Amino acid sequence: DADFIACHHPVFLERYELLDMAAEGATFLLNTELERDAIWASFTVASQRQIIDKNIKLYCINAAAIAERHGMGKRINTIMQACFFAITDLMPTEPAIDAIKQAVASTYGRKGRAIVQQNNEAIDDALAEVYPLNGNWRVDSTRKLRPPVPDTAPEFVQRVTGEIIAGRGDLIPVSLLPEDGAYPVGTAAYEKRNLGQEIPRVDYDLCTHCGKCAFVCPHSVIRSKAFPAELAVEAPPTFQHQQIKGRDYPEGLHISYQVSPEDCTGCKLCVDICPIRDKSNVSHKAINMVPKAPSGPEEKDNWTFFEQLPDYDRRLAKIDTMKGAMLLEPLFEFSGACLGCGETPYIRLASQLFGDRMVVANATGCSSIYGGNLPTTPWAANREGRGPAWNNSLFEDNAEFGLGMRLALDQQRILARDLLARLNGELDATLVEDILNADESDEAGIHEQRQRVAALKEQLAALNTEPARLLLSVADSLCKRSVWIIGGDGWAYDIGYGGLDHVLASGENVNILVLDTEVYSNTGGQTSKATPRGAVAKFSAAGKPTAKKDLARIAMSYENVYVAHVAYGAKDVQTLHAFIEAESYDGPSLIIAYAPCIAHGIDLEDNHRQQQLAVDSGHWPLLRFDPRRAEKNHNPLHLDSKPPSIPYREFARSEARFNMLWRSHPEQAERLLSEAQHEVSERFHRYQQLADLDWSETEGPVMKKTKPEGANDA
Repeated sequence: DADFIACHHPVFLERYELLDMAAEGATFLLNTELERDAIWASFTVASQRQIIDKNIKLYCINAAAIAERHGMGKRINTIMQACFFAITDLMPTEPAIDAIKQAVASTYGRKGRAIVQQNNEAIDDALAEVYPLNGNWRVDSTRKLRPPVPDTAPEFVQRVTGEIIAGRGDLIPVSLLPEDGAYPVGTAAYEKRNLGQEIPRVDYDLCTHCGKCAFVCPHSVIRSKAFPAELAVEAPPTFQHQQIKGRDYPEGLHISYQVSPEDCTGCKLCVDICPIRDKSNVSHKAINMVPKAPSGPEEKDNWTFFEQLPDYDRRLAKIDTMKGAMLLEPLFEFSGACLGCGETPYIRLASQLFGDRMVVANATGCSSIYGGNLPTTPWAANREGRGPAWNNSLFEDNAEFGLGMRLALDQQRILARDLLARLNGELDATLVEDILNADESDEAGIHEQRQRVAALKEQLAALNTEPARLLLSVADSLCKRSVWIIGGDGWAYDIGYGGLDHVLASGENVNILVLDTEVYSNTGGQTSKATPRGAVAKFSAAGKPTAKKDLARIAMSYENVYVAHVAYGAKDVQTLHAFIEAESYDGPSLIIAYAPCIAHGIDLEDNHRQQQLAVDSGHWPLLRFDPRRAEKNHNPLHLDSKPPSIPYREFARSEARFNMLWRSHPEQAERLLSEAQHEVSERFHRYQQLADLDWSETEGPVMKKTKPEGANDA
């Protein structure tokens, strides 16, 4: 029997009967943006009845508005805590608030005086703005708890996944669980968490169809589709679309950028990245955040219609452009990652480009938690049933695990080709020859090979012999598979580095994506070898005393490994091209992707600005090393970012992970900063030297330039 219950997010009112455990005369604190006269109607029938029957005292606060007003983003913990002490008799309010402010100073003091001041002012406003909700209540609501998943979901999702989401997983009988442990994909689409109280809306009078908003969305809730205009005739009246811009697309083709309102988290990254502003009102962009409440039902209908539109033909999309790539269907959607997550856009991009033929080995870490299958998984399949095959082994053996997948798939392909050649006399000879000599280097070639294999399966089924049945079981391996090994820096730089090095040295055709947050993010922000010098993290409370490991340069030393350093918020097209080039390279590929994280002590609304600062300061040079260029007497290394244009200090002082040290040990911070600045300059100089080598000489590369100015600046 609880004397006090608080609801920190109004969506919980429609998901749980929060007052079931309330005692007689209990106090209920609700964080809501609704006006006073609309709050009572937001309760379910059962909640209204319990409030009346148990004589529950209601208090309300718009904590989100207070947090926004004081620059705290969506952080409302101190606001709600202040309200708790203000409306309960646990202890006198004044000493309680003094104690909270002391706790704020000790907890957040290392992040700066401004953070402490913001919290203190928010606490004062909370005391002034929390209010009791009184009235002559009667049960007049028509609301009931929303089912955990829609009634249109498959039976397994309703009976198993939905019950886990609802918190009743321990009541599921064993007989309902899959015997082989295989769970359906795409189940995150049924969750509809409704976290965002604001959602983005596109202004088509300004929109240039650049696709950046869809590209940066961490949860894949902004999608674009291109379709014939006549398909929009039966669209809802508020559905927005217009003639697609650009010479690459035919007349009469329309485009729509649509948001899924129930899946949007309100992170605002789409607005932050948008480059187009209204000249008469510079605060207004081509995409802007609007309150969800008024337009939510309309946008839900728009999303339903949008989903029914056909996907654009992959063979026609200009996938080397941002607009074209974003027309591809993402097969990684609606994950449970943090708001503004810096990792998920990279994974979603890979799923768009290669998801229909993708096999994933995922190291344990953040990406395996939001990418796992319980209760839901964001990995999805397309309308043909094709999608990524996701696997997770141990933390330490992911590289070897992925290599094993590659070898197994190759062995299946060898077996299939051998059987196909042996059955040549019993099959269509032209079909067999076309399959064996297929060019699958682009989407058109992959599509044609799938059509051939489908025809082959029909012929094999008709033969119905033992060799034919054996070939039928491995026939799909005649189509190209794309193996991806994904993990964080804790895996790639530290615990799994031995395996990673083994895979890079193997020469096998695997693609490795390192989501570099520069700490062990999933376990709470511990130091890794990717952590930069001077950053404060767990196990480096006095600042990391050593330099960040240069994984890219180590991998480049093999000379037959494709290597890329990318940061999508700084140069999105370079990221796109790196993914396309890496996958097309017939050998090991390594993409090291900069991923801002809450462990950096930043507001993830500033995700893109932090990436740009990292690049501009030289902390994160953008580069691509493609061994295929050397075969043509071209330099394999291409630097995609310019020499550092701002001091390293400007980047470091913008993040709390560095600022903590300035407050606790300023002399130590200055010393480590000076060393880090020297390392950054020297590292870029080394890369510049390699990129400036003249490879046109037949006898080998020749140095063209000398050391650039300022390379040794401390």
